[in-house]
Amino acid sequence: QKSYADKHRKSLEFQPGDHVFLKVSPTRGVRRFGIKGKLSPRFIGPFEILDRVGEVSYRLALPPQLSHVHNVFHVSLLRGYKYHPLHVISYPLDQIRADLSYVEEPEAILDRQDRVTRKKTIPFIKILWRNHPEREAT
Repeated sequence: QKSYADKHRKSLEFQPGDHVFLKVSPTRGVRRFGIKGKLSPRFIGPFEILDRVGEVSYRLALPPQLSHVHNVFHVSLLRGYKYHPLHVISYPLDQIRADLSYVEEPEAILDRQDRVTRKKTIPFIKILWRNHPEREAT
């Protein structure tokens, strides 16, 4: 099993001055694992790598809004990025917790349907989440 995993593992190495994205995980009340699509982990950034700490961890230059988060991260939490100064990415820095998660809050109810089974009526509600476009409503 180890040999199979080693064949498919890619070794990531970054140099000081490279830019990377940082993995954060959204939470909606209960943490959900194994769900694909829009509930999959998201990345924020790009952040510049200041230096390498140990064999598999890097120190990042985080903005002041993320001062409550420790600035050394394992390579598994990073994704490479070819830096271009015209790229602009917005994300809610003030809502990110120390464990790199943030709370998803509902903004509006878009639709409601009642589906009837044999003995029960199940309500289906389509919710627009804050910081997401309408096409990602669930």
